[in-house]
Amino acid sequence: MGKPSLPESYIHHIREMLGSEAEAFINSYQHPRVQGLRFNSIKTTNELKKQVIEHFDLTKVPWCETGYYYPPNERPGKHVYHAAGLYYIQEPSAMSAVEMLNPQPGEIILDLAAAPGGKTTHIASLMEDRGLLVSNEIHPARAKILAENVERMGLSSVVVTSAAPGELSARFPGAFDRIMLDAPCSGEGMFRKDPDAVTEWSDNLVTLCVNRQWDILQDAYIMLKPGGTLAYSTCTFNREENEGMMERLVAAYPDLSLVRTERIWPHLAQGEGHFVAVVSKAGTQASASVEQDDQPPKRKDKKGKGPRQSSSSKEVNSAWNAYRAWSSEHKVAIANGTGRPLLFGEALYVLPEHAAQLLTDDRLNGLKLPRPGLHVGDWKKGRFEPAHALALALGQHEASNMQHISLDVESSQAAAYLRGESLPADSELNGWTLVTVHGLPLGWGKASAGQLKNRLPKGLRRMQ
Repeated sequence: MGKPSLPESYIHHIREMLGSEAEAFINSYQHPRVQGLRFNSIKTTNELKKQVIEHFDLTKVPWCETGYYYPPNERPGKHVYHAAGLYYIQEPSAMSAVEMLNPQPGEIILDLAAAPGGKTTHIASLMEDRGLLVSNEIHPARAKILAENVERMGLSSVVVTSAAPGELSARFPGAFDRIMLDAPCSGEGMFRKDPDAVTEWSDNLVTLCVNRQWDILQDAYIMLKPGGTLAYSTCTFNREENEGMMERLVAAYPDLSLVRTERIWPHLAQGEGHFVAVVSKAGTQASASVEQDDQPPKRKDKKGKGPRQSSSSKEVNSAWNAYRAWSSEHKVAIANGTGRPLLFGEALYVLPEHAAQLLTDDRLNGLKLPRPGLHVGDWKKGRFEPAHALALALGQHEASNMQHISLDVESSQAAAYLRGESLPADSELNGWTLVTVHGLPLGWGKASAGQLKNRLPKGLRRMQ
C-alpha cells in the first residue's frame, strides 16, 4: 500500500506560502525520512562518542552540537548503549528547539508539553543536570513514558508532573527562568513518517490546534519570570500555528518581544521540518539560588490526586536515614546530604536541591507526580533497596561494588543481563553491585558466592 495523497487544501496552502519553492517541498515527501540520535553529554566521553560515531557511521546534525544522523539500516535503539542512556533517539529537526532555548546550569526551567522526552532530556543535558527542570505531560500514559526516558538518561534534576497548563500556572506564577513549549500541533512535519497524520489533517484540525496553542501560551506567559525566555516550537508548517501565533502573542503582551524565529524545511535540510521561535519577557530576573536543606520537612497529612505521600515525618526520617546509611556503606554519594526527601508509599525520592523554594508542600499538594525527583530506592519493612533510577544516575566510579561486562552488544554477557539473566560475578563481590558497560551503569545486581543475581526491572528486560 502506497503513501496516502497529500490533502488538496494542504497543497494549496503550501503553494501560497512557498511560491516557486512549493514543488520542491511537495516532492520532499517522496524521499525517505531521516533519523538521528543525540548524545547525552552527562554520560558521554570523547572515547565513547568516537566509538559510537564509527560503529553506526554517524554524520553531524549542523544545528545541534550533540546531534547526529544515522543511516536507515542502523538500529542504535537496540544497542546496549541506548539502555545505558548514552544517547536519545530523536528526529534531527526537533533538536533545534532546545539549542535555541539555550538553557544554563542552575536555572529553574519548565518543559510544558514534554512527552516523550526528547526536549526534556536535551534541556537537562545542557543544564549539566544542575538546577531544576519541571517536565510536564498532561496525558498519564505519556507522562509515564516521559518519566521512563528521564530515568534512562540518568537525570537527577528533573521532576515529572502530569497536569493541565492552567493548573500549573495557578501554582507557579512567575516561577521559571526558561520555558520550552513544544506545542501540540497539526503535525504536518509528521507526514513523511506517519501516514495517519496525513489522513487526520484538515483545515479544522489547524483551527483546533491554533485555539489550543493560544490557551497554553497564555498559561506559559503567566509562569515565565520577568527577564525569562520562552521557546515555542511545532513540527508543522502553516503560518497560523507558527509566525501568526507569535505575532498574536507579542501583540497581546507588550512586555514580550520576539527575539528570533527559525524554520527547518525538509526540502532544504536533512530533517522532517520544525519551527522555533524565541520570546523574551521584559524585566530583571531574580536569582535562582535556593537554600539547601537535607532534612525531611515536617508535613501535614494531605491527600492529593497523585501518589499519596507518607504523612509521618518519622517514617520519612527512617527511610532517609536508611538510604544515607546504605549509600555510605556502598560509597554512593548522589543526593546524600542535598535535596529534599519525599516518601510515596515505600518509594523514596529526592527532590533536587534547587526545588526547595519552588516545590513547597502547598504547591505539591494534589499535583500528579509521576516522578517526584530521583527515585533512590524503596523502604520495605525496615530495610532499604536501591532503585534502578539510582543506578543509572551514578557515575562510573560512584559505587564500591562494580561488575564490568563486555562492551560488545552481541556479547553473551550484555545480552544476558538485558534479558534479566544472572551472571558470573567476581569472587570478592558481595551484596548490591553496580553493573556497567564501558563505565556506563546498566542497573543493579546482587552478588553472592560468585554469582550475580539480576535486579534489572522486569519491565525493562528484553525478550530476545
